[in-house]
Amino acid sequence: FYYFIRLCLEKILLQCIPQSRTLSGADAINALRPFYFAVHPDFFGQHPKEREVNENSLKRLNGYLENLQKPGFRSFKPTQLTFYVREREPNSSNVQESFSASGFRAVSFTLHTRDLLSTVLDILNSCSLSTEHVQSLNVNSQPHKEVKSTANRPIKWDKTYYSFTGFKDPEEELEQAQRVETTLISWLDDNEASAVKKLKRSLPLRKELERLKFELSCQLQLSDIRWQRSWGIAHRCSQLHSLSRLVQQRPEVLKNVKGRTVVFTDRSGMSAAGHIMLGTMDVHHHWTKIFERLPNYYKLQKRLLFLEDRISQLLGGIQVIYIEELQPLMTLEEYYETLDSFYNKLCDSRLPFHPRSLRGLQMILESDRYAPGLHEFGHFTIPTVCDPATLQWFIFSKAQEARENLKRKEEMMITEKELMDTSAERFSLDRLYKEPSVSSAQMIDCCKRLLEESLPYLQGMHLCISHFYSVLQDGDLCIPWNWK
Repeated sequence: FYYFIRLCLEKILLQCIPQSRTLSGADAINALRPFYFAVHPDFFGQHPKEREVNENSLKRLNGYLENLQKPGFRSFKPTQLTFYVREREPNSSNVQESFSASGFRAVSFTLHTRDLLSTVLDILNSCSLSTEHVQSLNVNSQPHKEVKSTANRPIKWDKTYYSFTGFKDPEEELEQAQRVETTLISWLDDNEASAVKKLKRSLPLRKELERLKFELSCQLQLSDIRWQRSWGIAHRCSQLHSLSRLVQQRPEVLKNVKGRTVVFTDRSGMSAAGHIMLGTMDVHHHWTKIFERLPNYYKLQKRLLFLEDRISQLLGGIQVIYIEELQPLMTLEEYYETLDSFYNKLCDSRLPFHPRSLRGLQMILESDRYAPGLHEFGHFTIPTVCDPATLQWFIFSKAQEARENLKRKEEMMITEKELMDTSAERFSLDRLYKEPSVSSAQMIDCCKRLLEESLPYLQGMHLCISHFYSVLQDGDLCIPWNWK
């Protein structure tokens, strides 16, 4: 009887609802172009933390969109995402958002839709982007709350219909899904098996990666081999194989790399920190040129160190430093030009700093700031365009606080390492690490709370402390530092 009623109702619905094409994957990508333009990591080159957050969120969003397009996809779990959106001014919205002084804002929203159209509209509306181009697609789906359309409005049944037929009320399901907050235990319950499977599959490649890294480090007498971004194990092995082939083909060009660090990144050259950068999209010909230029890079590096020393003398002995984790990736040439410009400005102003009065303090130069600041780790962040008089007053007024922050940083780093070691041992983790965008204070808080839990799921796993829940392609478990 119930089955007969359901067939009749479905037939009526099909007659009542106008027929129009379904939103395709290609349509979804086109509709999301304004969103991708606003959040694409390439536009956040000078903001490493925000770039990494957007990279991670895009990976999870792409996974969500792929699942929606799979035949027979039914299950859906609310997925919370955070993006830094490039925008000029805030708009009123129910979405949690906060603005920085750098011309972008943080937007957090939760996806819980079951079709592409509703998902696309959710994303655009959450980021306060126009949806007019989406409405013109004339697709057949549940209309979004922001879309003024009555043609495709679905029939809204009385609650008694669901209690009589036994069908699930979609509104009730949606409300329940929104009320359910992901917890660490529930997420591990759902994802541990998948992570273990991926981790086991990646183990041979992980061993191969360690072997290649060890052999190349010994052969070239390198200090270290690193990766700027979180590429998968297979990708990293491929890059090391490529470098190994170059060593075999042109061993003479690598004679000047002894004691250096090689970093696989987006472009080739030498970094501001003095590391050899190998662009992953470049061919051997480009890498060879970089290795051949190393003697010239080393000469420029000496001039750069001399320039840092001269700036330090003009500013009372404060040390000029470059912090890879907190600053955008700059080439040696770019950093030298920044220092040179700042040095000339100081020489022209002739600030009256007493010699060695600021010894023990540290500062970094930033080209995208307009006001000086003091970081929680104790170093000053000085804009290259900073007015000399403002610079002098700020450093003098914050010097004592900077020394206290530096001391607290040392204590915090020790505490962080101890808690990470204890956590790794307590849960028998194969590896515990964090993303660069997670601060020491956040990591300490995370580890303290983890140690209060019983988590047998983590034995033998690779655990990354991040801002989101996710399982990486090689089986690493990522959990937010402020997990519930």
